[in-house]
Amino acid sequence: MIRDPIVSLASGTIFGAGLTIGGMTDPARVRGFLDLFGNWDPTLAFVMGGAVLIMAVAWTFQRKMMRPFFAEGFALPDRTDLTGKLIGGSALFGIGWGIAGLCPGPGFAALAIAPVSAAIFVAALLMGMTIVRLVEGKS
Repeated sequence: MIRDPIVSLASGTIFGAGLTIGGMTDPARVRGFLDLFGNWDPTLAFVMGGAVLIMAVAWTFQRKMMRPFFAEGFALPDRTDLTGKLIGGSALFGIGWGIAGLCPGPGFAALAIAPVSAAIFVAALLMGMTIVRLVEGKS
């Protein structure tokens, strides 16, 4: 179906624009948020707060919908247990986020703004994902 790639492109563009406008593609801003005892930058807190508000509204609408507009059904999480892999992966993600000042979404969005430094981050991200798949035996 032609609309699926168009909806994906539009969603990704809006997400990337929001990250860029919110300053989340600037690693210094993210590290400033994590610097609680130095020159703290609260920008990320406002971006996260805005996201929480928007998702609260979205969840209210989702509960009343039979199915999404552009998919056959909702893909909602169905697990609530915490595993060692989840906790370890979350810790590794947080450490990488703190060191690089980027996480995957802003990292890809930053390719348009600071392509060299963002490309190094994205390459490392993809290499890490590949290593995990090889170690776990997934294709």
